[in-house]
Order: sequence, then structure tokens, then C-alpha cells
Amino acid sequence: MQAQNRSRHIALSITLVALLLPLNVAWAKTDKEIQEDALKARELQKGMDHSMPMDDPTLGKFRGVFYGYLPCNEEGCTGLKMTLSLNQKHRYLLVIQAAKASNRETFEKGRYEWDEESGKVTLTPNKEGASPRRLSVKDDSTLVYLRSDGSAYMGDQEPYLMKRTDVANNRDMHIH
Repeated sequence: MQAQNRSRHIALSITLVALLLPLNVAWAKTDKEIQEDALKARELQKGMDHSMPMDDPTLGKFRGVFYGYLPCNEEGCTGLKMTLSLNQKHRYLLVIQAAKASNRETFEKGRYEWDEESGKVTLTPNKEGASPRRLSVKDDSTLVYLRSDGSAYMGDQEPYLMKRTDVANNRDMHIH
């Protein structure tokens, strides 16, 4: 009787594992895959394509989702994961996550202006007293993060690049 119960228990365990194994694939999606799925769903729902800039100057010269891994000056921090979403109504969402033990995300919302003459984008946060951020347009899929006064950081600009979704396939992405 015990042998029969043990055989049933083993058979039940094997069946249960076989049923749960395919579910593990769904749990193994990366942040990047989840973010891409969410963006595709939003685009279908709203009927817009965030991966391409718009040409209509009344809606903003630039839009899309940009990713970057910028230098960090804090102790124990190896970099800042930044996700910048620019929409067609001159609104933005910036998500920043420091690569350190306490990897808490911060969110910043506001309005952005694109100056065609200077080729710069200015992010003005909704939060009163918060300083604006500036980026320059390198090309239609790349922004360069600038100092608070609008000047470029000295030396190699590669660490300050933020690339649009369809170009940044190797970047870690945020879920928001």
C-alpha cells in the first residue's frame, strides 16, 4: 500500500512539474521584454508610434522613449539608468534609477521644449523649484545629456548618450 501511495505521489509530482514548467517561461521575461510589450500595447491603444520622431512642429519636433546609462557621482553608485519618455503634447516622464545597493527609482514629470535653432531639448519639471534639465539632439535617435547650464560635459560624450527605443536594444529598461 505504501509503495502504491509513493508511486502516486511521484506521478502527481511529475505531472505538477510538467504543468508548471511552461509558466516559468512567462516569469522569465526581462524588464526589457516587459517594457517593449507595454509600449506596443500603449501604441496600439493610442494609435501612435513612439519609436519615430514626428514632423508636425505643432506637436513637438521630437518624441519617443530614450534610454541611457549615465555616470553617477555618488559613493557606491556605478551609474544612473535613465528612461526618458517624450510625448506629442510636450510632456515628459523621466525615470532615474541609481545602480547601487538602494536602487530606488525616482520619477519626474513635466513639459519639454525643443529649440530647433540650438538643437536642444529643455525639460522643465512640474515640481516647483526643481531645476530644468537639458539635452542636445545628436541625431533623430540620440540625445546627449548636458550640464545644468546647457553645456556639454568635457571629453567623450558616449557616457551621456540616450538612445531611442528602437536603437537601444542593449539598454536595461524601466517598467513604468
